[in-house]
Amino acid sequence: MSFTAEVRDELSRQEPVCEFCDLATLAALVRVCGTLSLGGSGRYGLMVATETGAVARTMIGLTHKVLKLKTEFTVRRSVLHKVRNYLISLPDQPGLDKALVLLGVLDRRGGLVAGIPRHVVARPCCRLAYIRGALIAGGFVADPRGDFHLEIAVQGEEFARSLARLIGEVGINARVNHRKSTYAVYVKSGDDVRGLLEAVGAARSVDVLEDARAMKSVKNEVNRKVNAELANQTRSAGAAQHQLELIAEAEERGLRGSLPQALEEFCDLRLAYPDLSLRDLGEMCNPPLSKSALYHRVLRLEKLLGE
Repeated sequence: MSFTAEVRDELSRQEPVCEFCDLATLAALVRVCGTLSLGGSGRYGLMVATETGAVARTMIGLTHKVLKLKTEFTVRRSVLHKVRNYLISLPDQPGLDKALVLLGVLDRRGGLVAGIPRHVVARPCCRLAYIRGALIAGGFVADPRGDFHLEIAVQGEEFARSLARLIGEVGINARVNHRKSTYAVYVKSGDDVRGLLEAVGAARSVDVLEDARAMKSVKNEVNRKVNAELANQTRSAGAAQHQLELIAEAEERGLRGSLPQALEEFCDLRLAYPDLSLRDLGEMCNPPLSKSALYHRVLRLEKLLGE
């Protein structure tokens, strides 16, 4: 099961905080993945198509619980993609028109609602329930072992921006991106993804995300240390090669026999241990010398050869 499916499944099992939270969740489900059909004489039909079992289960359960309306359920298997398609339809029936107004799909005059009606999300708990329903219906949460990313695919710019503002009301920075015929309401930073999942009650998914963040932190620290060590080794090898070249130049000029004792000791050590760093080379001296002391001897040798 993908991480997105795990998040959706966990959210679909959350209990309502107040008596209106289920309505808010159902309203979001209908707005994100529902299709409204209009017939003559004020007749309506509503269909929700999804490949996610959590969406189908939540849609049917809340429709019966909150609206007391009849639903029709069909399962189809896609031969091309080898997945199940769940079709939940609310056929024309008494009370459906009022239910559509209650869900915020239609206004009281029968017109389509572009944004999110405030009566659906009047309470803080209902706002979270609405966001939860939107995540169940159209949410995507990237595997936290990769990049942190959460988004909800919706139809209509006004609805997308209303949903982003609603997420902003719970302290999470959400943005809107236009993608051909759809809009994506997305959250990028790891802290915001964690904060949103925590706010809507996905505690188990938050634990998975935190474990992934901790693992990333350890890997990044290890990589940083390895890269730093490799860089140090590269610099040390380059410095050692330069010192060997200085010693070779001193020998070519016949200066080795006239070098001061300290420089002669350095040259002997460097020739004996060409791969050691100055710090390690200093520990071979008697008495041991610091890295800076040996580096000072290198500078003295350079100056002598320059003169």
